[in-house]
Amino acid sequence: MRKTIMVLFAVLIVLSVTACQSNDFSEFNIENADAEQLRPEDFIGKRIGFIGGEVFDLMFYENVGDFTMVSYIYEHEGIELLKNNRADAIMTDSPIAEKWSRITPALMVVYPPFAEFDYGFVFNKEKAELLRQFNEFLAVIKENGVLDDIANRWIYTADSPPMPDIPLTGENGTLLFATCAEFEPFSFFARGQMEGFDVEIARRFAQYMGMDISATHVEWISVIPYINSGRADFGAGLFVINDERKEVINFSDPYHTGGAVLLTLNPNFEDTQSVSFIQSLKDAFERNLIHEQRWKMVVDGLQVSLIITFFAFALATLLGFAVCGLRMSKNPALRAVGSIYVNILRGTPIVVLLMITFYVIFARSSLSGTVIAVIAFGANSAAFVGEIIRSAISTIDKGQVEAARSMGFSKTGAFFTVTFPQAARVAFPVYMSEFVSLFKMTSVVGYIAIVDLTKAGDIIRSRTYDAFFPLIMVALVYLIAASLMIWLFSFINRKTNKRLRRGGV
Repeated sequence: MRKTIMVLFAVLIVLSVTACQSNDFSEFNIENADAEQLRPEDFIGKRIGFIGGEVFDLMFYENVGDFTMVSYIYEHEGIELLKNNRADAIMTDSPIAEKWSRITPALMVVYPPFAEFDYGFVFNKEKAELLRQFNEFLAVIKENGVLDDIANRWIYTADSPPMPDIPLTGENGTLLFATCAEFEPFSFFARGQMEGFDVEIARRFAQYMGMDISATHVEWISVIPYINSGRADFGAGLFVINDERKEVINFSDPYHTGGAVLLTLNPNFEDTQSVSFIQSLKDAFERNLIHEQRWKMVVDGLQVSLIITFFAFALATLLGFAVCGLRMSKNPALRAVGSIYVNILRGTPIVVLLMITFYVIFARSSLSGTVIAVIAFGANSAAFVGEIIRSAISTIDKGQVEAARSMGFSKTGAFFTVTFPQAARVAFPVYMSEFVSLFKMTSVVGYIAIVDLTKAGDIIRSRTYDAFFPLIMVALVYLIAASLMIWLFSFINRKTNKRLRRGGV
């Protein structure tokens, strides 16, 4: 197994670095284009990238003309589309585009903007008093110039400065703040903590209220449902104030004004740097793991994934025996209940089940996302574990049970003495595979505000704009962890299975 892992490691690293080397910004292909002359109309008929959940595509069509739409989920993925020549431009919020163009000279913002709109913090409709206090706070920092200082520090600079020291007393409790920490410069992870324009405003509001603050990273599309479920008091994430959103959420007064602009590659930029394969590997390793100690996010994410896996599988095993008992019951009603449970849980996608459990079933619960994930994955896996146990028991010859009963064993005694030991040996390999599958399925827990291994890789990508290295790194960690699990289960199987021991397998 060690040799296999080493070979796979080498292959993955080569693919990663090769991909990184091929992702250099290339010259944008518009005839006779000049950086000072590019206008939105130059992109008619081009491939334009749009993030889901916004109306930028309609805005482009109404103001410019036809185009080929390319969709993406995260803002940093738009940069990857440009780098890989999968889009000629992306349409995004002007504060983000301006920040990116300062960080990366190979990018440029295309003016004029398509529209101008206001951004606001979002509050649950039941938090009217908190909203009023926030608007009072916002008026104060607008008046004394603090808000302008915050904007200048985070948006209008190339570098991301450290978060200023904002002491919080916590004497009046704790504010719960939700945001998507993949929107530099508004909210992102740096130096082991959540920072950015929105985060600083939230912390200053907590200071104004004499409270502490607990910030949670949530998928952007889930921030509003997260707040509406009562899991956060307020949140932010470049939410444009509009009438449709006002129907489900309350907006603060505007705290920043931006617009929708195109971001593209700078046709006048020439990358003259040429680095070797080894240097590219070192740079990628430094940038994605060493800088700001980002490796800690990977370790913490792996720990979260393993905790959810172990506890969920323990729950699945307990529930699996119950499901098996229902499925093998002589009572038709109980068998029907078991069949319905298995069909529903096996037929429902795990992402959908996870979100229903979090945002519907336990919407008002104080349970943490990790506990809810354990429940959701445990319930889902129980349907499979129950069928594994039932199938294994069905392979045991009933004559052996009858022989045990004739020797004076009770029904329960015969089951645990004769049936169960043999069924366990039959079920063990498939049971092992279900455990490994569950570990890999936990990669979707980011949908309910949990930073697991996969989400840690996404957060690193949002900071480094590397398309492949974080993904390859996460895949490698999953591969090594899963291989170790398989080896451990195989070792246990060899030590407990007499036939394998005798055969020297």
